[in-house]
Amino acid sequence: MAKYETMLVTSPTLDEEASAALIGKFKSLIEANGTIDSVDDWGKRRLAYPIEDNTEGVYTVIKFTSSPDFPAELERVYNITEGVLRSIIVAEEE
Repeated sequence: MAKYETMLVTSPTLDEEASAALIGKFKSLIEANGTIDSVDDWGKRRLAYPIEDNTEGVYTVIKFTSSPDFPAELERVYNITEGVLRSIIVAEEE
């Protein structure tokens, strides 16, 4: 098992329920394949540059522990999910 951190930027045009459902979907996916250590909701922030005509995004940081092959699957799900502007998954050092 390894420790990871993922940052997710979702579209600000989603209402609160849709945004919470989207984050909940990813949290349940992570829990099914590992354990969540912490969830940080940073809220709506200004982007450094426009992405898909959006100047703001809703930031969420999730720290989790999982097997080393799971982050590739999580990244795949991020890429095919509508409403996700950007995401990154980083392995934390021991």
